[in-house]
Amino acid sequence: MQPSGYYENDTTLAQYCEFHFGEQWHGEPNFPKELALACIDAMNGRSMGKALDIGCACGRSTFELAKDFDHVDGIDFSASFIQKCKEMADQKVVRYARPEEGRLVSYHERTLAGLELEQTVDQVAFHQGDACDLKPQFSGYDLVLAANLIDRLYKPSTFLTTIHERINDGGLLVIASPYTWLEEYTPIEDWVGGFQKNGEDYTTLDGLRNMLAPHFRMLGQPRSLPFVIRETRNKFQHSFSELTVWQKVTI
Repeated sequence: MQPSGYYENDTTLAQYCEFHFGEQWHGEPNFPKELALACIDAMNGRSMGKALDIGCACGRSTFELAKDFDHVDGIDFSASFIQKCKEMADQKVVRYARPEEGRLVSYHERTLAGLELEQTVDQVAFHQGDACDLKPQFSGYDLVLAANLIDRLYKPSTFLTTIHERINDGGLLVIASPYTWLEEYTPIEDWVGGFQKNGEDYTTLDGLRNMLAPHFRMLGQPRSLPFVIRETRNKFQHSFSELTVWQKVTI
């Protein structure tokens, strides 16, 4: 099963450009930036050599992480998203037509300089790739950020049970997800949680604990981060993503 073509849609691309680089809506902070800040805070004195932003979308978290990490790889399955990431890195500017109403759009330009991220371009690299089938070169990371990713993978267990191979001992895996499982992305038999098991509610956090237990321990407690995706001038998605931090343990 391959991911939906939803993310290759021009309208969706514009919405995500706005989500990453545009205005803040309904009083909520910029989500990709907040994720990067949460990751940097979680590192807490650990080595900050290499980081991986898997499912990077338009790349804002990748750039933000590069303010503190020596090198950050951003990977996304969507070719159009990665094209925008590279456009921002190469030209230091992205332009997009933001949906307003019906066929009406407004035109916007966002720059790395305007986001105070211009100095990060030499420390980032963007690649199209599959989180469930990463190439061997993507390894040796001190941090892996998987933001709003696991509930959009066709086989999330593959990612969750192999990602330790990419992380240095003592390094961190940071997962953020609203746990919005949908069969159009993930067959129900491959959901990490959100169903009943042996007559009891089995949450995604339960599933994460079980799948990650052989190689990770959870640090602290889950926290909820809000995010707002602007669809049109009058329609917004206001959601919450549960953020958990996992440290790789030496077996």
